[in-house]
Amino acid sequence: MTTVRKILFAAVMASSCGIAASAQTFSGFHQSNYAGVYGILSNPASAAATRYKWDLNIFGADAKAGNTYMKVTKKALFSNMDSLHKNQDYFLDTAARRRQNGWEMAEIMMPSVMYSIDEKQTVSFIWRIRSSSSGGNIPTEQANFFGNNFPNSEYKGTSYNIQHAAVSSNIWHEFALSYARVLRNSYGGVWKGGITLKYLSGIAAGYAAVDNARFTMNSSRSGSVSSGTMRYGYSENIEHWDKPYINNLKPNGNSGFGADIGVIYEYRPDNDGFGDYEGDHWNPASDSYQFRIGVAITDIGRIGYTKAPYNTDLALASEDIDPYSLVYRKNQSIKQYTRQLNNVFTPIPSDPHFKMSLPTMLHLTGDYNINDKFFVAANADISLNAGPNNIYKTYGMTQVMVTPRYDAEYFGAYMPIVINHNGQADMGAGFRVGPLILGSYSLFTNLFRHTINRADAYVALRFIPFGKNDPNGGGIFHMRKRQLRCPANSQ
Repeated sequence: MTTVRKILFAAVMASSCGIAASAQTFSGFHQSNYAGVYGILSNPASAAATRYKWDLNIFGADAKAGNTYMKVTKKALFSNMDSLHKNQDYFLDTAARRRQNGWEMAEIMMPSVMYSIDEKQTVSFIWRIRSSSSGGNIPTEQANFFGNNFPNSEYKGTSYNIQHAAVSSNIWHEFALSYARVLRNSYGGVWKGGITLKYLSGIAAGYAAVDNARFTMNSSRSGSVSSGTMRYGYSENIEHWDKPYINNLKPNGNSGFGADIGVIYEYRPDNDGFGDYEGDHWNPASDSYQFRIGVAITDIGRIGYTKAPYNTDLALASEDIDPYSLVYRKNQSIKQYTRQLNNVFTPIPSDPHFKMSLPTMLHLTGDYNINDKFFVAANADISLNAGPNNIYKTYGMTQVMVTPRYDAEYFGAYMPIVINHNGQADMGAGFRVGPLILGSYSLFTNLFRHTINRADAYVALRFIPFGKNDPNGGGIFHMRKRQLRCPANSQ
């Protein structure tokens, strides 16, 4: 494995065999009227005027990964990576005209709680452990050079150019306080707003970027680089990574701050729903809209890290390099490998600290109530920091999703249909049965494919929310009778 393959293709090659970066967590379920604390993750305004007096999350997990360059067989996903064979267990997209990319995103939703102060105001505490990796922007020709049996004599004598390519990864704790309220309640519509403030504690992070690199392989034992710069760094604790790896998921004092902000408008033609309600339950008008639209920006912020001692930038120009001197050896520590890089190329002093930006996203959402329990939602999730200007970042996947769903009291079913900016399309399913939620937006797509290059899954367990204990009986949920709409006075 070469230097560039090790660093620039880490997300592309490794994440393709992982379980699961996308723009949206808990896809399909996040728009549900029963999403509770999970709806806050994509738009903090969703908690205002909620149907729940309380919502307590016990545990949740969401993981996604994918790439555009390599596909693996389903059987190979459960095999030793060192035993995989090209064109048998995995297949490279060597003829593609696109630029190749890879991504990963995962999170563990720790115990979190949402509390409705009254029918208009809600506060929440959310604790998540998150990871995000992204990388690529590699033309297929260069991906083949490094990824297809390097050093491969097939590419001897050909000159290549990498204008800019980068990979980065970040793992962090997120402790968040969220506040949402009804901003305006008038005849025909309700405006909601919300904000989430986060304290971030970084677990580990790293990045690498190559700019303006020109190189040629003269033979299997000789290559030349005429120009180029590599900038790389990783947090110092990575050199002391413990096993089992779960032991490393503790706050390491790498601090940062972040925020989410969102607004939602609900169109309520009768201002009080579709009819009368059975019983006097907690906030019965919480989901009485005919359609809902929202906009939110999430993951504004960054985390500061200190680099490991031997991290430097590198001037890549060299007239004679043995390609095998760049190979990452099995069981070699990352500290040993970085020293090896510094011996091959010319070190350039760099700042001993870096600040890793979060994967900032713009979320545009819409939700239409077809009838009492059937809805169709649409989302556009747009990455706001995917450009080449800042290498100290990870970024989410720009995508569009449409989700028909059935939302009943103790059961929900969701069918997300997604297309991302790489042109990859997926269809999946999600289910909510009492306190249990599980799903995958790529379930049906991968079920009928022999080889896969992306996958995702999520699961969550919640304490069943309970309603306001009012003198008229109260309860957890409300039910409404379908009847002719009658205009209601604005409050």
